Amino acid sequence: MKSVLIAEDSPLIRRLLRAALTACDWIACEEAENGRDAVVKAQELHPDVIVLDMTMPEMNCLQAARILKRVMPATPLLLFTTHSVANLEPEALAAGFQKVISKSDGPAAVISTILSLVA
Repeated sequence: MKSVLIAEDSPLIRRLLRAALTACDWIACEEAENGRDAVVKAQELHPDVIVLDMTMPEMNCLQAARILKRVMPATPLLLFTTHSVANLEPEALAAGFQKVISKSDGPAAVISTILSLVA
């Protein structure tokens, strides 16, 4: 079974993503409330995919992505954000993200992107 690390400071969004993953026979191996915790948990658990929110306490997703790409270069990173995708995408891709997804597109967009990257 494929696993996903969810790094998101909103408990509601974490629950929605976890439910969507479960419905597709994936598991959320762990959740992180901030970028620093996401980096630590990713290195411990080696998930198949990491989904990060843009704005988190302690370390934002761009800072976390740069570290994760250095220590886990084969693990796909997805940015799930309320920020403007068009404005953020160039910087996110340069930091190591494979895809930027708007939260307005909902968890289904995350799931379809995960499936396209790690099928």
